[in-house]
Amino acid sequence: MAFQSRGVRACVNLQMQEMRRLFAVWRKAKRVGVKLPATRDPAYANLDALMRHPLRSCRGYLTWLCEVLGRPEPRIPDPPDAADVAREGAAYLDVLERAWERHAGWMTNRVLDSPKVHTSRWGAPLTVEAMLEHAIAHPMRHRFQLEELLARTGARRPAPKSSARRGASRPVRRVRA
Repeated sequence: MAFQSRGVRACVNLQMQEMRRLFAVWRKAKRVGVKLPATRDPAYANLDALMRHPLRSCRGYLTWLCEVLGRPEPRIPDPPDAADVAREGAAYLDVLERAWERHAGWMTNRVLDSPKVHTSRWGAPLTVEAMLEHAIAHPMRHRFQLEELLARTGARRPAPKSSARRGASRPVRRVRA
């Protein structure tokens, strides 16, 4: 389905880009053996549980949007169990991306820009646009967290893709205005 709103399309695409970036950093953290700080939060019990958390959230944001906007239940399967995330997580990201395209493509700019506030499942008052923006930021925050933990282990952060094309190894020359 083609998106009715460029804004919704942008949010969905950015969210999925961030989910895939998080997944790549998570894989590196697993490979290097990053240890999470101790906590009672079951979502942080280990790296597998940590990755399952944003997978589950990505699903939950879409089901919440369908619920509050009176749309049919999207019937997205639950994410893989934590023990199966390494093996099934990439395929589940594909499932999520198709579900978002299928179930959010109908949204118009009017829906996106509506000032109507809904209560999120964690009790926060959010507009549709705010939920979409939260869906983008959530995997970014977890990626940042893992990148910091990787840096503590001595693992280097990946260079931004755009700087590699520009010749990131050359010094940047500043021009005064």
